[in-house]
Amino acid sequence: MKTVLMVAEKPSLAQSIAKILSQGSMSSHKGLNGACSVHEYTGTFAGQPVRFKMTSVCGHVMTLDFLGKYNKWDKVDPAELFSQAPTEKREANPKLNMVKFLQVEGRGCDYIVLWLDCDKEGENICFEVLDAVLPVMNKAHCGEKTVFRARFSSITDTDICNAMARLGEPDHNEALSVDARQELDLRIGCAFTRFQTKYFQGKYGDLDSSLISFGPCQTPTLGFCVERHDKIQSFKPEIYWVLQAKVNTDKDRSLLLDWDRVRVFDREIAQMFLNLTKLEKEAQVEATSKKEKAKQRPLALNTVEMLRVASSSLGMGPQHAMQTAERLYTQGYISYPRTETTHYPENFDLKGSLRQQANHPYWANVVKRLLAEGINRPRKGHDAGDHPPITPMRSATEAELDTSSPRSATTASTCRAPSPSGSGPSSSPAQGGPSSPQCVSPGFTEIMPWQSVPLEESLPTCQRGDTFPVGEVKVLEKQTSPPDYLTEAELITLMEKHGIGTDASIPVHINNICQRNYVTVESGRRLKPTNLGIVLVHGYYKIDAELVLPTIRSAVEKQLNLIAQGKADYRQVLGHTLDVFKRKFHYFVDSIAGMDELMEVSFSPLAATGKPLSRCGKCHRFMKYIQAKPSRLHCSHCDETYTLPQNGTIKLYKELRCPLDDFELVLWSSGSRGKSYPLCPYCYNHPPFRDMKKGMGCNECTHPSCQHSLSLLGIGQCVECESGVLVLDPTSGPKWKVACNKCNVVAHCFENAHRVRVSADTCNMCEAALLDVDFNKAKSPLPGDETQHVGCVFCDPVFQELVELKHAASCHPMHRGGPGRRQGRGRGRARRPPGKPNPRRPKDKMSALAAYFV
Repeated sequence: MKTVLMVAEKPSLAQSIAKILSQGSMSSHKGLNGACSVHEYTGTFAGQPVRFKMTSVCGHVMTLDFLGKYNKWDKVDPAELFSQAPTEKREANPKLNMVKFLQVEGRGCDYIVLWLDCDKEGENICFEVLDAVLPVMNKAHCGEKTVFRARFSSITDTDICNAMARLGEPDHNEALSVDARQELDLRIGCAFTRFQTKYFQGKYGDLDSSLISFGPCQTPTLGFCVERHDKIQSFKPEIYWVLQAKVNTDKDRSLLLDWDRVRVFDREIAQMFLNLTKLEKEAQVEATSKKEKAKQRPLALNTVEMLRVASSSLGMGPQHAMQTAERLYTQGYISYPRTETTHYPENFDLKGSLRQQANHPYWANVVKRLLAEGINRPRKGHDAGDHPPITPMRSATEAELDTSSPRSATTASTCRAPSPSGSGPSSSPAQGGPSSPQCVSPGFTEIMPWQSVPLEESLPTCQRGDTFPVGEVKVLEKQTSPPDYLTEAELITLMEKHGIGTDASIPVHINNICQRNYVTVESGRRLKPTNLGIVLVHGYYKIDAELVLPTIRSAVEKQLNLIAQGKADYRQVLGHTLDVFKRKFHYFVDSIAGMDELMEVSFSPLAATGKPLSRCGKCHRFMKYIQAKPSRLHCSHCDETYTLPQNGTIKLYKELRCPLDDFELVLWSSGSRGKSYPLCPYCYNHPPFRDMKKGMGCNECTHPSCQHSLSLLGIGQCVECESGVLVLDPTSGPKWKVACNKCNVVAHCFENAHRVRVSADTCNMCEAALLDVDFNKAKSPLPGDETQHVGCVFCDPVFQELVELKHAASCHPMHRGGPGRRQGRGRGRARRPPGKPNPRRPKDKMSALAAYFV
C-alpha cells in the first residue's frame, strides 16, 4: 500500500483537516520534535487504497541569513552586505528539528499533498517542505505526478473535501517573490541598520533604543507618522466667530439654530450680523423639508479593513488583531483572514454561512428573519483573485471566543433615517435651521449598533409661516484646531493606499516602529512619534527623501507582484533593486553629517550622559553608566564604550577588581527571584581566554584562580540544558541561589544560611562539587541542631528539602550556548572534554534530579 504525506502550516490545522478527511477514524502520535503530531488513517487516492499521514510545520521551516563572519557587526563593512556577503537558508527554529522531522515522516512516502496557507508565504513554505522531503521520498515512475497542492479558504467539511477533490500544484513564481522580498529586506535592512546603529550609539547616550533600525517598509511607515506630526507642529490657529441663536418653542423648551454661513473670520462682520439679528423679536419658518438619509452596508471584510476596525472600534493593535484572527481561523470560526478581496463570488453560499448563525443567542432572530424574507446580495466590492472575504463559518458565543464575535452585516439591509429640517427667518441676514435625524430602519446596525445613526431630540411640529420668539442671540469666539496624530486605522489606510507592505506584513511594520521606540501608542490608539523617530525621518529627508517616501518601496512591491505573476525575472528584479539601494547607501554614509547635525540638537553625547559607576582599568577614572537602551559603560577619558547585559539592573560589585585588567566588577541582576552574576566590563567585551566568547560574565569565565570565576563557583551540570553549569551566586545570601550560566534555571536553596561555599571536594556519585553550608544556630534546619553540613546539592538527602527549582524571570539576550561543561569546577579539578558523558553518573541521574526538584 502506498503512502501519502500531507503537511499543514500549523499543528492545530493538521488535526482539523485530518479529522474532516478521515471522518474521525484516525490514530495520532507525537512526532520526534515534540511540537508536531502525526495523524494516520487509510483511504483512497488517485483511485487506489493508500495510507495517509497528516502532519504539519510551525510556520516557515527555513530563514535567510548571512554566512559566517558577515553576521558579525565588527568584522565586515555594511556596504559588503549588498552583494559580496553570501547568504544561506537555515532552519528558522533549530530547536524544533523541523527538517529532520519532515524527513523521518516523509521517508518512503509516494505522494505529498501540501496544505499550507493559500497565500504567497504559504507557497514559499511549500517549497521549503519539498526541499526537505523530496530527497527521501520514493522515486516516481514514468513521470508520475507526486506533488500536489490543496487550496482552501476555510476549515469546513465542504471546503476541505472540495480542496482534496481538486488538487493542483504549488506556485513557484509566488514562492520566488517571497524569496526576493526576504533577500531585499535582509540585505538593505541590515546594511543601513548596522551603519546607523554603530554610528549614533557610539556618539549619543540617550537615544533609548537598542537598535536604530531601517527597513524598506518600516521607514516609510514611520514617515507617515512624522509627516502628521510636522503638520501639527507647523499649524497656526486662526480665530473665527460663530453666530448662535435660540428660539423658544414653548414655555420649557428651546431650540438651537445652526447658522447657514457657519463662521466668519472678521470680528466686525460677526458683530454686524449680531446687531441685525438682535433687531428681530421672532423667527419665522421659511420652509420645511423631509429627507431620508441612508447609511450603506459595509463592504465584505478583507484583511486591511479588519485591522482598521479592530483598532478603531475594539482598541486592538494590528499585531494583536492579526494573531486573534489567525487563531479564529485555525479554530474554524472564520475563513482565511489574509485576503485583499471585498467581493463575494456569485456562487458563494451566503445562506449556508447565515444558517451557521441561526442559533446564536444575540442575533438569531435577525438571521432567521433574513433567511425567511430573503437576503440582500452584498455590495459589489473588489475581487483581487485571492481568497473570499473574511466570513464567519460557525457560531460562537463571546465566552467561547473571549473576543468580539464575527457578525453577518454585509447581507443585512441599509440603515435609514429621516432628516426633517426647517429654515430660519427669511427677513434676517443670519439665516439658520435645525435638523433631527431619527432611525426608521436600523438595517445592518441592528447587529452592529456601534455603527448606528445617533438619535437626537425630535423637532416640534411646524409649518411654513409659523413663528417662534427669539430667546438669545450671541457671537462665540473660537479658533481652528490642528489635525490630531494618526490613528492606527488611518496609518493602515495610508499604507494600503501607497502600497507599503502586504495585508499580512502591515501589522509587523507598525509593531516594529513601536518596538524600536520610534512612536508611542497614545489614547485612542494614536501614534505619536518620539524625538528619535522624528530626527531619523527628518535626517532621511535631508539626505535622500526616497529613503522615507513611499514611492520607491511601492515600485519595488509592484516588481515583486510581477515576479509572483511570472511577468518579471527574479534575478533581474533582485539585482536592479539592490544596485539602487547600494548607491543610496554609499551616498547616505557620505552624507551622514547632515543627520548628525539634527541628532546633536536632540540628544546628549556619551560623555555628558549617565552617572559615574565603576572605575576604568586603564585610566582608573570613573566610567559612566548609561541606563538608556542599550545600557553600557563609557569612559570619557579613554573614549571607550563597553556593552553590558540588557534587560536587568547594573550596580557596582563591592568595589572588587578583575585580576586580569584591574577593571572594577559590576553586578547584573534580573530581580530578586531571578539570576544575578558579576562581570568585568573589559572581559565581557574582550574575552581573555580562547574558550570564552564575547558577552560572558564571571559565571562563565575559566580563569583558574579568580574567586568570582566558574572554576571556583561552578557546581555541576544544569538539570535542563546540556551546555550549562549550575553556579553559586555568592551575592544572594541569605536567600541563596544557584543558577545556570546558560539557560534560565534557578535553584533557591539554604535560606537563612550564614555562609555557603563551593568545596574543592567532589561527590562520589556524580562528581559535582560539594557545598559547605553554615547556618546560624537559631535558624538551622539541619537535623540534630547541627549548624554546618557539607554535601552534594544533587545527591545528599539532607539538602533535598532545602532546594527549590525555579526559572529566572528573564535571561539576558547575550546568553549563548557554548562548549559543554558537564561537571563541577573545583580548584585544580581535571576537566572532562566538552560533551563527553560522565561514566560514573547513572544515565537517568539528571531526569531523576529534575523530577526531585519539581
